[in-house]
Amino acid sequence: MKRNRAFTGLKVAAICIAGILSLPAQAATCSIASVAGNWAYTYNGTVFVPNPLPVAAVGRAHLASSGNVAGSQTHTLAGQTEVEDISGTYTVNKDCTGSMTINVSLNGQLLRTATLNVAYDTDVNHARMIFTSLTLADGTTLPAVITADVNRVATKN
Repeated sequence: MKRNRAFTGLKVAAICIAGILSLPAQAATCSIASVAGNWAYTYNGTVFVPNPLPVAAVGRAHLASSGNVAGSQTHTLAGQTEVEDISGTYTVNKDCTGSMTINVSLNGQLLRTATLNVAYDTDVNHARMIFTSLTLADGTTLPAVITADVNRVATKN
């Protein structure tokens, strides 16, 4: 009798688990339109030129529904600080991942271009980013390990 109850209990548990696993995922769907808006960010990490140097920045950017990015940042590399302009493009996938290509300029002169991979979360009000390449204006590629934390800026009407 105990063995039949245990067997029946296992069958019920297996059916419940199978039912849960077969439910469709309720994943968020993202798009360029859903991430468009104003964002604030910080990033920090290390650039190897050739010795490791600390890098950090804080900035704001507007992501347009056209896929363009524009903004400004205060950037420091090993203690040398500059206020820079950023511009570029971004893409967004349905699974709330994406990428960016960002051009960084000072007084209208291109300094560097960065590519980043992005993961949006928290109902598309937060993002995490990692630099996947960092290239100087002369084409020199710099090894770097840099991550960013990004938050949507609430706007008041």
